[in-house]
Amino acid sequence: MYQKNVWEGISAQKKQAIFDFNEGYKSFLSAAKTERLAVREAEKLARAAGYKRFDEYKTLKAGDKVYFINREKNIILYLIGKKPVSEGMNILGAHIDSPRLDLKQNPLYESKGLALMDTHYYGGVKKYQYVTLPLALHGVICKKDGTKVEVSVGEKDDEPVLGIGDLLPHLAQEQMKGNAATFIEGEKLDVTVGSIPLDGEEKDAVKANVLKILEEKYGACEEDLMSAEIEVVPAGKARDYGLDRSMVMSYGQDDRVCAYTSLIALLDTPTPEYTACCELVDKEEIGSVGATGAQSVFFENTVAELLNKMGETNYIALKRAMENSKMLSSDVSAALDPLYTSVSDENNCAKINYGVVFNKYTGSRGKSGANDAMPEFIAYLRKILDDDGVYFQTGELGKVDAGGGGTIAYILAKYNMLVIDAGVPVLNMHAPWEVTAKADVYEAYLCYKSFIK
Repeated sequence: MYQKNVWEGISAQKKQAIFDFNEGYKSFLSAAKTERLAVREAEKLARAAGYKRFDEYKTLKAGDKVYFINREKNIILYLIGKKPVSEGMNILGAHIDSPRLDLKQNPLYESKGLALMDTHYYGGVKKYQYVTLPLALHGVICKKDGTKVEVSVGEKDDEPVLGIGDLLPHLAQEQMKGNAATFIEGEKLDVTVGSIPLDGEEKDAVKANVLKILEEKYGACEEDLMSAEIEVVPAGKARDYGLDRSMVMSYGQDDRVCAYTSLIALLDTPTPEYTACCELVDKEEIGSVGATGAQSVFFENTVAELLNKMGETNYIALKRAMENSKMLSSDVSAALDPLYTSVSDENNCAKINYGVVFNKYTGSRGKSGANDAMPEFIAYLRKILDDDGVYFQTGELGKVDAGGGGTIAYILAKYNMLVIDAGVPVLNMHAPWEVTAKADVYEAYLCYKSFIK
């Protein structure tokens, strides 16, 4: 079903299925505002579908459902297939981190009668988009005694929101002379958190009052913020978008849209011939680095653990399992925006309502940093999707010299497995509020399910 509008000519039953599926998706987005929360929600859904932690199994056999969690920030799930794991797996890989602001390690200060928290932006953001928005805090405070306290402020109706100030237009003549990349500086993305001074304090009394609130609510002192991980994200739930309710507006759809659809596709799949895997990772927005990013050896380690519990204990079995595998690097693509067509090649770009998008290559300019997918693999996928009536399209991230981007595809391709990017087109990508089409979300789910079954 290549390059066809999903809505044209479909049954009333399929229309309802599209809307119904997206209700679950919106609930996931509203609950999973950070990678830690996304892992928690994924685990809840997995356990409801019969998945168990790896350490709950003594041995593994076809039909077993198992998952691993790494440092609360990435999760990998397996549905053991009928064939040996060394014959390869069908893998869905997506990331669950999103652009945002992070509190610095020494964030709290007072200036001119206001208490503020200093931030460092994470990933590719347009800094001006974060001023004057209602913002929420999510994260953890880790104390020296080993306890961990969860922080969540700004999502419930009875909770306050936070924000970053901006100049009024009347006084912004000099500011407006700057370009969009610099007129809001990174060091000015400081979050306002209070204005009432603490009685009896003479110096930094407003800051002292905020610290008192932190002590009362979380049992935390200022020094505890040094070992905290607190993310600043837009406050609010995922919402229907458009008068026809055909789209979803939410923070964090890059790439939790592919994470959710990949996860549900796996959970809805019966025992397959080849072991199916859903890998949800962290740190993609900053290069897939660190212990919880796609470049970590954690994924490879989990495959070795599977093989060990299935009696395949030699190193060659591990290497064969990786090399014989196929993967969809499930990451979003830029949708054609009618207001900004000049940056897109309209014959080679993704459009909303046309289904899941295959990007043969990403990278930038001369395909720098790209995984250039094999045409044999693309033909294989075309047949699978056509046989199942799944809507799909192809795309690139803008004109050749207009920009570009990356995913985790090239990282997994180093194992010599077949990999291609396949995801959902997004409007407003990397903005605080991103937009997807419900039809594309549903077709991504169908695509991933067809691939792993």
